[in-house]
Amino acid sequence: MSKTKGGSGSGPGKPTLQRKKGTTTTTGRLLEVRVKTARGRKTSSTSWLHRQLNDPYVLEAKQRGLRSRAAFKLMEMDERVGLLKPGQKVVDLGAAPGGWTQIAVDRVKSAEPGGGTVVGLDILEWEPVAGATCLTMDFLDPTAPARLKEALGGKADVVLSDMAAPTTGHPNTDHLRIMALLEVAWAFAEEVLAPGGSFLCKVFQGGTENELLDRMKQTCTSVRHVKPPASRKDSAEMYVIAQGFRGKAEG
Repeated sequence: MSKTKGGSGSGPGKPTLQRKKGTTTTTGRLLEVRVKTARGRKTSSTSWLHRQLNDPYVLEAKQRGLRSRAAFKLMEMDERVGLLKPGQKVVDLGAAPGGWTQIAVDRVKSAEPGGGTVVGLDILEWEPVAGATCLTMDFLDPTAPARLKEALGGKADVVLSDMAAPTTGHPNTDHLRIMALLEVAWAFAEEVLAPGGSFLCKVFQGGTENELLDRMKQTCTSVRHVKPPASRKDSAEMYVIAQGFRGKAEG
């Protein structure tokens, strides 16, 4: 997928904005777009819209035909630790709207003859991504793991999860919710990962609970927390990356 590749001189972690009349200065710097408060629009909505309109990752994602700015997070983490390789089998949990799925398809070459396999799943309706099997269902549905395994057609080399439970605004509750998803995602990864496989999952600051982190360390050669540059500085999100899977832990 050529759309996932930057132009000359642009790296995956540092979007290079094209200069367009009315959007940049003569030096190429992005001009700030101001958003007026509209009747009926909440202040929080105005702030979100302002941030979106002035986010270089959002603009670059549109220019490259990527479905979300989150695609850059996966690109940056992949460049850092080498997750995705041609011919691999990849599962993408919490895939909608498909930004990570697009990157996975591009890097494992699943749209090409003899390439890898990408299976994405989300509870939300999402448009299919060429080169991937796209499922719309709840990952917590008891039948979901079997559906994913059937579509995958064998052990996975990489399990990705950008799943996140709806936030309540209560830090402790939100942490428990994201940890519950992480527990289920890791349990699935233990079942489906091939030896040497990798697992990447979103967490929030407060980190991964020690018990789960210890389980990962017992079964993987490398476990680390990462905050990619594309993750907004004011966001509490982080990612845990476990590589070198050795097999499901006993007990």
